[in-house]
Amino acid sequence: MLKTFDLVLIGVMTATAAVTYTIKHRAELKLEEVHRLEAEIKLEKDTIDLLKADWALQSQPNRLERLVKAYNEELKLQPTESTALVHAKELPMLKSEVPVPDVTEAKATAKSSTVASAKGATEASAKGATVASAKGAADTKGAQATAKAQPIPMPAPRDEAEDADQIETGSVEE
Repeated sequence: MLKTFDLVLIGVMTATAAVTYTIKHRAELKLEEVHRLEAEIKLEKDTIDLLKADWALQSQPNRLERLVKAYNEELKLQPTESTALVHAKELPMLKSEVPVPDVTEAKATAKSSTVASAKGATEASAKGATVASAKGAADTKGAQATAKAQPIPMPAPRDEAEDADQIETGSVEE
């Protein structure tokens, strides 16, 4: 009995040693990967710093002025006038901000107005033109009420003082 117990313990110890070795090996691989990623991060940070320094050199005003003078004949650059700038509130709405019309409501309104106009025409022949025009006006008011449910996008109002020194949005002069 002692020999069987010894064999079981030896098997358990061997399995435990194998699991421990596997865990240690995986931990070492992860540590190597962490060191590799840290080195890549440091390289990227150094590259960013180098690019920022290069941008600072490239965008120096005296260098840009020399380039403008050298290539003035080809580029024909002119300073931007202050009246050519617009405020953010004067720009048109983004497509994501434009309200989407309800297609089913528009179809129902169009269908009811055609049915109502057909009824109005039949009644006009039977009862006279005054009844048909009254029904047509009521149908038009219903269609207008449905149309008013969807707001129409409009630019923000501007002060009169701003109008005097600003140009209209969207005008491009060449």
